[in-house]
Amino acid sequence: MNVCIPVNEDKGLQSQICAHFGSAPLFMIVDTDSEGCRAIPNQNQHHGHGMCKPLASLQGESIHGMVVGGIGGGALSKLQAAGIRVYLSDLPTVEATVSAFKAGSLREVTPAEACAHHGGGPHGHGPHGHGEGGPHGAGHGRGIQRS
Repeated sequence: MNVCIPVNEDKGLQSQICAHFGSAPLFMIVDTDSEGCRAIPNQNQHHGHGMCKPLASLQGESIHGMVVGGIGGGALSKLQAAGIRVYLSDLPTVEATVSAFKAGSLREVTPAEACAHHGGGPHGHGPHGHGEGGPHGAGHGRGIQRS
């Protein structure tokens, strides 16, 4: 099974998870059976609020699940409509996240847990180091479209 995890830079399984789905510099595709991985640049990393389209970067990829540290409601609904299950993780690395995914300890994100606005959301932006004034203060996963 292939899972996609937004990351800050390509360090393989040691890559740090990006706290925002839509503004992640890269998406790491991981085969959970072999633990092989490869990074795909997010061609839509820099976008206006509500204009995020990161799934365009993942076209043609076989993705069965998405594991995120934070995601907007628009992105969540688009992923779910595309048949991609979205899981929440606060683990720091791809390796730890994949281990938790394989163990079945990650839970699916609900619409109530999606980032409601930039200043923080119900899932606790604070520990991820973003929100107002943080490094990812604009444009998290809202309004993405599969084209």
